[in-house]
Amino acid sequence: MSYHLPPAPCLLTLLLPPLSLGAPISPAEPISQAYSLALYMQKNTSTLLQTYLQCQGSPFSDPGFSAPELQLSSLPPAAVSFKTWHVLNDRERLSCAQGAFLALTQHLQLVGDDQSDLNPGSPILLAQLGAATLRAQGLLGNMAAIMTALGLPIPPEEDTLGLVPLGAWAFERKCRGYVVTQEYGHWTDRAVRDLALLKAKYPG
Repeated sequence: MSYHLPPAPCLLTLLLPPLSLGAPISPAEPISQAYSLALYMQKNTSTLLQTYLQCQGSPFSDPGFSAPELQLSSLPPAAVSFKTWHVLNDRERLSCAQGAFLALTQHLQLVGDDQSDLNPGSPILLAQLGAATLRAQGLLGNMAAIMTALGLPIPPEEDTLGLVPLGAWAFERKCRGYVVTQEYGHWTDRAVRDLALLKAKYPG
């Protein structure tokens, strides 16, 4: 009895497992990295806000200063009801954070430029603003990695600032910086909460 073996290339094909094209990457690692960075950022947000206020003079540096009525139309507010936040799905949760930290990155750069002009003799504040900008950029990259791992579309980058009144009065620029540094803290708190939920959903 004779046996006919298939040609070598065919035999090789039979022995090799099928290639999985575009195999999904586990989201656990990028979620863990993003969560660690957000926790680190959270430890520094109140210090940044306090340093900022102290450098602006009165009324910003007055004890107990708060101006919740101040807002920027170009910066999405982090505040949301618990019911609304809790029913968000992964895509909505990450898209909100992605858009917010893209806007924060651009706004923090603007505030840094403003303070270089208004408070050039405050190197600590300028350094803290620079560090916050880099961390916001880092978290933005982490969010993109998570969305890629989950197979979610990454929103396109946009110019969130639009037309900035470069000749704005010093007081207006100080108010703008106050809103940005405060929202940076609020969005970081929300990111920690978002990522803790994702971390529990996608354990390593």
